[in-house]
Amino acid sequence: MKSSRNAVLARSGARLRRAASVCGALMLGACAVTPGFGPLTAPRVSAPDEMSQRQWLDRVSWGGDARGAVQLSKQGLPAWLGGQLHPRASALPEAAQGQIDAMVISRTPVDELSRSLDAERKAADAQPDEDSRKAARQVYQQRLNQLARESQKRFVLRALYSPDQLQSQMTWFWMNHFNVDTRKDTIRALVGDYEESAIRPHALGRFRDLLGATVRHPAMLRYLDNAQNAANRINENYARELMELQTLGVSGGYSQADVQELARVLTGVGVTLRDPAEPPPKLRPALQGDYVRQGLFEFNPNRHDYGPKTLLGQPMTQHGLAEVDEALGRLARAPATAHFISNKLAVYFVSDAPPPELVDRMAATFQRSDGDIAAVLTTMFESPEFTASLGQKFRDPVHYVIGSVRLAYDGRVALNVDPMLGWISRMGEGLYNHQTPDGYPLTRAAWSSAGQMTTRFEIARAIGANGAVLFRTDNAPLEKPRFPALADSSAVKMALPALSAGTREALAQAKTPQDWNTFLLASPEFMHR
Repeated sequence: MKSSRNAVLARSGARLRRAASVCGALMLGACAVTPGFGPLTAPRVSAPDEMSQRQWLDRVSWGGDARGAVQLSKQGLPAWLGGQLHPRASALPEAAQGQIDAMVISRTPVDELSRSLDAERKAADAQPDEDSRKAARQVYQQRLNQLARESQKRFVLRALYSPDQLQSQMTWFWMNHFNVDTRKDTIRALVGDYEESAIRPHALGRFRDLLGATVRHPAMLRYLDNAQNAANRINENYARELMELQTLGVSGGYSQADVQELARVLTGVGVTLRDPAEPPPKLRPALQGDYVRQGLFEFNPNRHDYGPKTLLGQPMTQHGLAEVDEALGRLARAPATAHFISNKLAVYFVSDAPPPELVDRMAATFQRSDGDIAAVLTTMFESPEFTASLGQKFRDPVHYVIGSVRLAYDGRVALNVDPMLGWISRMGEGLYNHQTPDGYPLTRAAWSSAGQMTTRFEIARAIGANGAVLFRTDNAPLEKPRFPALADSSAVKMALPALSAGTREALAQAKTPQDWNTFLLASPEFMHR
């Protein structure tokens, strides 16, 4: 029996290693939602049967579960999707929200936290001997690590349990688009607030507002070195990435001269750790009205280049921080930006090589709506290209882990998401850990190697056979091992007829419920959404 079981496992592993060439169609269930309030006109979308509805939910959410399927059926797809596009604050389960509320990043404002950490760093450096300095610096680094870990955990808890699933997905999309790496400087202490105040509130709003929020956040300013950008000491890092990766795109028609001019525009935009009670820096009377300090953000006129500038072929007409806003508006409303952002959204949601006609329609909506992200997504969701793509988008590691846990545990709140963070990192997509500003790739080729598929098989077994690890805490007694009964899930039962003959054969030969779970979560079909 053992040799037969091992043979089944080996065949399943082989199928997983061929998963890069297999397009599955397993759309498992729906996401947990509560009744939402959509736009006055609901999106023109349809799902003629229950399986179609679940395919939509598996793409729009982080992954389906059985409870969400019932709720979607009550609302209908147009109303549910309208509520996702225009969410109102929805409560997480109490057990999940309680974990978030207990975090330092939830209880301490980021400016207060940053000043405290800066004082701690200075105190560590001032220790009288090397051993004391080393010990104090280690404590300081551990505190930074704790803050970064809290940010990761909060993201996972929201992705698992938030009724506003599309907002959660778009928060991840924009965090990746406006990427910062927590391993640089003190970004570990800033990334939670960056997501919470700069990204998440604008994830379905206007692109111009989102762009402006990232420009004013210390995480971005430190990551791309604009805190060091000053008149007569120009640093072009941020200006270059702002054009190439965040707005116009590499083929957006800008020149090196535009990068240099934008860098001059951004001089003086930086970070301050001054206490709010402290006076501003000494300024010439003519510049005092230009000084701005909001939390950790500072615009210091002493560091700004006030000379005339030309950007994208047009002269700048404003001065000081208003000049920065003028430049951002010019970039956000450029046709190249509309096309670049629309294409990236289509790659994320539709296809690694989205149809140009779809991207053109999305870009036209972007320009017509002044960068309304929800409107652009509506154009995409209403398209036949989107419907035709359901079941064919390969899951990156974050989608794979979160989707697997959502399906397997159907809303049961995890008390310890550290294993999930480990699984995601093991597959190479650790949260907030991409070193370069381009963010993680969104295409299948980056995540479908033979080694990746073998790792996914092992993670599928961990989720399907040893779920107790997610519900174990340091202060709680060890639970008896629990694992999900996926074969009894209504969502899974609905999907079974769409599975390939090879996957059905593997499931039929499973000797234990744990093996059955593993084979399903590791199947080629479940690699897609």
